[in-house]
Amino acid sequence: MMLQHPGQVSASEVSASAIVPCLSPPGSLVFEDFANLTPFVKEELRFAIQNKHLCHRMSSALESVTVSTKPLEMAITKAQVTPEEDERKKRRRERNKIAAAKCRNKKKEKTECLQKESEKLESVNAELKAQIEELKNEKQHLIYMLNLHRPTCIVRAQNGRTPEDERNLFIQQIKEGTLQS
Repeated sequence: MMLQHPGQVSASEVSASAIVPCLSPPGSLVFEDFANLTPFVKEELRFAIQNKHLCHRMSSALESVTVSTKPLEMAITKAQVTPEEDERKKRRRERNKIAAAKCRNKKKEKTECLQKESEKLESVNAELKAQIEELKNEKQHLIYMLNLHRPTCIVRAQNGRTPEDERNLFIQQIKEGTLQS
């Protein structure tokens, strides 16, 4: 909803004195005149000012759109580029192409190298995991064999030791690092 006086077409044509009749004629407004306005009136004024600025920009833009000789001048200056400058640009472009190709190749080689290293490390990791599993299985098998041997062990029976004594001795030897093979 916009405030308009009868006979006026749009908010861009509404002046401050038309919206607020108590104000002096347009052009003689001061800041105090706007201090007592309601927010709705302030918004209408802001809208009217924006529309005027927009119309002014459009008209100035249309005035600046005239047939000028600048594009023709630019074409002439492009034609005036010396063959030396043109050759320099070609050489620079060629060097840039070569440098870009080298960079792409280097990046590609680095990616391939990292991929190969990754595959190698993954295979080493898989081998080590398999070795761990193999050693765990061997350990379990040796413990099983030891447990089978204990009841029939002649050395243990001759020394008069109990299985607990042997275990404690074994643990003590492990701690001291004097376990003999």
